[in-house]
Amino acid sequence: MWMRLLLAVPLLFMPNMLHLSVDTGIPGLNLANIIFIVVLGALLMGGRRYQPLDPRGYLTPALLLLFAALTIAFLIAQATMPRNFMEDFTYLKNLIFYPLLYFVYRRCGQDAKGTRQLIIFVMIVAAVAGVEAIREGLDYGFGNYNESRRASGPFGTDYSTANRAGVFYAMFLPMFIAMALFFRKQKFWRMAAIAGCAIMVVAIMATYSRQSYLIALVAFALLLVRRNVVLAVAISLLMVPAIGFLPESVTQRVAETEQQDSVGEEQLDVSTASRFEIWGGATQMWTEHPVGVGLNRFKQHIGTYVPRYAGYDAHSIYFLMLAECGPLGLFALLFLLARVLWMGVRFTRSVPASDAEGKALSLGFILLAVCTALGNVYGSPFFEGAVMANFWALCGLMEHYFALKRRAPATGSVASAGPAPADEPAPAMRGIGDRFPLAARMAPRRYGRRDD
Repeated sequence: MWMRLLLAVPLLFMPNMLHLSVDTGIPGLNLANIIFIVVLGALLMGGRRYQPLDPRGYLTPALLLLFAALTIAFLIAQATMPRNFMEDFTYLKNLIFYPLLYFVYRRCGQDAKGTRQLIIFVMIVAAVAGVEAIREGLDYGFGNYNESRRASGPFGTDYSTANRAGVFYAMFLPMFIAMALFFRKQKFWRMAAIAGCAIMVVAIMATYSRQSYLIALVAFALLLVRRNVVLAVAISLLMVPAIGFLPESVTQRVAETEQQDSVGEEQLDVSTASRFEIWGGATQMWTEHPVGVGLNRFKQHIGTYVPRYAGYDAHSIYFLMLAECGPLGLFALLFLLARVLWMGVRFTRSVPASDAEGKALSLGFILLAVCTALGNVYGSPFFEGAVMANFWALCGLMEHYFALKRRAPATGSVASAGPAPADEPAPAMRGIGDRFPLAARMAPRRYGRRDD
């Protein structure tokens, strides 16, 4: 129990790190790093009890390739445009740090019940973060849209981080939708999932993040089609007139994507158009620097290609990786996202159709991967710890959970998964030994555990 509570601490802290920030006084070391070290140390001291069920993680090769690409880009930056070495090294450390949560949580050592509780806790933390955004939205009021009155939840102190908040809520929304659709016989959890869906949807509206609106609709549509095509068509038809019931500020925000110029012609708004200009500059940057300009050097170079946006972020993780890390970095990122998606597909294929819980979690995870990829097309929160830390932790927890399921009895129950304690005979041995003691002693490999 104490280890489960300790594992819950990073899950609570990471999305709320801005609220709980503490200056450690040590360069390059923050409170998140310290919490991580404490949890990792506790797992290592636990010995074999906290070894991962599978010797090699499914995401390990892709993560190692990404770490290598980032390190190479760091060295390129030091060779071509040296600046503050400690600042650059801390930047590299932060990019690598949060994905390490995957390795920690896949070796959490919890049984099925404990792993399930940690997965639920991840979703509770996401819902609480959504409630904070809703509260901000209510404080601002859902009147006419105002750029400076966008909710950012625990991810920032002003509207500048609203898009990141929207991506976070859109990422975790599919997990709630999947449980609401597939938990047909578990009424309590189904109602809790529906409440979570409502919180996430309203939180997304409060951020006024147009990409998050689109991501949420894509996730909802895909899960509805997977659940029931007729239901998907019916709900889609009902959603069209329901748009009129949305707050005026939300529809106003969507309408701003296209505006009319002085002669009445349609054109993209400034926010959308600026991204295409920056992406064009990023592409030109890569053509002149085929191996990349180096880690954390995009803002210093973009002004050369698009002077009006000097010092700006790439507003897309894909163009950022291409410009700073070259084709290797972009390939490593796409390979990692593909592995996450395929891991979810493997989860779905490994559970029987009668396992509603496994089916809901696996399908929700697949859409979580899709939403994560889409959330980085129009922005670059992929390496933001507050947004992505619990994503990596959830990847590890899901891998551990479905590893338990694979080792479970044919009944599909995972409550008793895992080997029997070393000081107890296996259940089959006990039953045969009670009735036929001699047979149990003469044939231990047939009736007992494999390691007897």
